[in-house]
Amino acid sequence: MLRGVRFPDDKDFSGCSIFGMMNVKGDIFTGEPLIRAIANMKERSNGLGGGFAGYGIYPDMADLFCFHMMYDDDGARQQVEEYLASNFSVEGAEIIPTRPCEGVADPPLLWRYFLDPRPGLVPEESGVDDFVVRVVMHINASMDGAFVFSSGKNMGVFKGVGYPEDIGTFFQVDEYPGYIWVAHGRFPTNTQGWWGGAHPFNILDWSVVHNGEISSYGINRRYLEMYGYNCTLQTDTEVLAYAVDLLIRRHGLSIEEMSLVLAAPLWTDIEREKPPRRELLTALRQTYGSLLMNGPFSIIVANLNQMIGLTDRIRLRPLVAGESGPIRYISSEEAPMHLIDDGVTKTWIPRGGEPIVAELETRAKGKAAAGVKAAKTCMEEVGIS
Repeated sequence: MLRGVRFPDDKDFSGCSIFGMMNVKGDIFTGEPLIRAIANMKERSNGLGGGFAGYGIYPDMADLFCFHMMYDDDGARQQVEEYLASNFSVEGAEIIPTRPCEGVADPPLLWRYFLDPRPGLVPEESGVDDFVVRVVMHINASMDGAFVFSSGKNMGVFKGVGYPEDIGTFFQVDEYPGYIWVAHGRFPTNTQGWWGGAHPFNILDWSVVHNGEISSYGINRRYLEMYGYNCTLQTDTEVLAYAVDLLIRRHGLSIEEMSLVLAAPLWTDIEREKPPRRELLTALRQTYGSLLMNGPFSIIVANLNQMIGLTDRIRLRPLVAGESGPIRYISSEEAPMHLIDDGVTKTWIPRGGEPIVAELETRAKGKAAAGVKAAKTCMEEVGIS
């Protein structure tokens, strides 16, 4: 069973490893340096989980949603394929390529599908993304022996039970060119090792890797379930991926505002702020108090345009950032950056609770141009030339 306990679930205390690499110009590179970087932090793992997420890896299918699926057996696969065909035009279906790897044993059936939602089935009031999220939630919560572990466009998650370098070799991530890669080596704190419980966690284009322990999982989960997210993956990190999707995509918060929800300031700190910032912080804390992530964490969040690093307010888990020309790094440790890149000239430690954001230059320029146009329009309306 995908959700069955195949490995001991004794409580272990240690640190996971997280690593992210992005070319802000959009130039592509394979996942090979990520394999070496995450292997450099092997003492942070214990072989119960590893994984990668790559962006820009399916350029020929960039307009289609790509579902990466795990199955217990062909019966589960056939059931899901019938369900997918009733909701999508299936433009491609194939086994995910893998290669034999001594450190990876007993994998589930691994398939991927390139999908275009059927227009007549997408509600106008919610849109395509919400439709896809509902499909993912239905499969993961209601269809036995099946699990969607990646559901975005032009990106994919590759994860499983094993050391991360073995998982990377198994899934051949060294052969996929992309412009953002994130990686994770897992040392489970409270949950057993199983294929779906490895990191990254994904919904749509959002992927999250996490080092730490979310002790507020119960209240976070209940809040997210009010908005239709089914938390079924038996691990605390799942709530982070869904919370980011809810806050940024559905509720329109900025990255800074999202960070102020997940890593909220103390009320005493909020009271010392001056208006209007004090009002903003108060409103966020009152509205989204149930999404405050209590406990130690450092995370890397990625989407098609950005790579974001964030820690809890008092930095109970490490996070380091680095630069090398157009390459941006975020990591649990500094050493892996220098291992794979002799050109790293700048490294720094982000402040607790404050996001560090790497963004595609084309997107940043577009946002700046839009801001200039909006400002010019506003000035013209009030008679300023």
